[in-house]
Amino acid sequence: MHQIGVVGLSYRHVGVEEVARFALPRAEIPARLPALRALLKSAEILYVGTCNRVEVLYAAADGCAAGDCRAEVFRILTGREPQPGEAARILRAWTGEAAVEHLFLLACGLDSAQTGEHEIAAQLRGAWDDSRAAETCGPVLDRLMGEALGMARRVRRMTAGVRSPSLGDLAADRVLQHLGGRPGRVALLGVSPMTRRCAGVLSEARVPLLIVNRTLEAADELAGNVAGEAMPLDRFRIEPPPLDALVLATGGGEPVLDAAALARLKGSAGLAPLIIDFGVPPNVDPATAQRAGLARVGMSDLIEAAQGRRLAQLVRLAPVRHAIDERLTHLRSELATRAIGPRLADLRGAFEQIAAEEVARALRQELRTLDERQRGQLVRLASTVAHRLAHLPLAGLRAAAVHASQDVVDAFFDAAQRGRMRAEPATDEVQEPKRHS
Repeated sequence: MHQIGVVGLSYRHVGVEEVARFALPRAEIPARLPALRALLKSAEILYVGTCNRVEVLYAAADGCAAGDCRAEVFRILTGREPQPGEAARILRAWTGEAAVEHLFLLACGLDSAQTGEHEIAAQLRGAWDDSRAAETCGPVLDRLMGEALGMARRVRRMTAGVRSPSLGDLAADRVLQHLGGRPGRVALLGVSPMTRRCAGVLSEARVPLLIVNRTLEAADELAGNVAGEAMPLDRFRIEPPPLDALVLATGGGEPVLDAAALARLKGSAGLAPLIIDFGVPPNVDPATAQRAGLARVGMSDLIEAAQGRRLAQLVRLAPVRHAIDERLTHLRSELATRAIGPRLADLRGAFEQIAAEEVARALRQELRTLDERQRGQLVRLASTVAHRLAHLPLAGLRAAAVHASQDVVDAFFDAAQRGRMRAEPATDEVQEPKRHS
């Protein structure tokens, strides 16, 4: 696990506006991944961007230990040099087992703004698909992402029957509060895990829904699931229907509705519609919405509301944290044993070789009078003793490799090799038996 690294930032440490500075437009990610890998000088790389975090997961080249790459990631994602100490202040870094643990916590929703939500697993899978499409993901990150998403599936089985929380639920609650029990139409712009979840809650509350998307096919699919209508984004910008609320969650580096579109949206409604914006960067510019006289709830507001429930969710999900710890322990042992497997085989072979050489020497000298049956018995005995003598150091090394650093393991094998090289070769001279007078 030593070659794994993660660098990024999230709502936990900075504001959503700061996260937006580092976000890549969704459509550009597959094309930019090879360049990111080259600039970071890593063997494999994967970019994760959600509504409240941006993270770069990488595997160092040639099996080397992952280093602190915060300055490089800052430069790559922002396009400028960080000021002294700026990258370390804004970005967080994890390497080795800590990076793997962080990814597991993330996949299981324990690091999410809405603790325990499941949408993050779908977002991680999308990031993995992007990386594989760009051919920047290899055996190390493939194994790691498979493990992380496997943990997410295990969590869903553990919490079956309990509705997982979601920021989409918070958005739906805000919309229903805004409606105050009166009939009203709501539009959801963008087909994403958040809008799907929000649409499901509002559909159950029998709120008429309009699904808006750049591609009409995706809008039609979601609209069919929630008994809503569909509209392409280009038409919505020009002819927005009367709405009581608009929920946005779509990718892109620029706002999807400009001042003119917002003015048309407000003018088409009797009362100014509520805007809930999941976008990072914002799908609706906050200042533009304010000038248009539209109330806007952004990611920062939703995250703040979610934090009040965080402690209760963490208590509920304590078994998930335990399951993650168990899997990390198993993975640590498996990978450590696999890493030193060839060297353990060499060590076992050294025990067997020494035993075989000593038996061969004895059979040429003091035991040369043994018959074939006796010689065979001696060879088999020597092999058995060699295996038993090797068992204790090999078992100890397997256990030590799990907890010791790579340097400690290397030092043991280096010392063993030097000891063998210094050992005096056994003499092969035949000693004549002494004659007694």
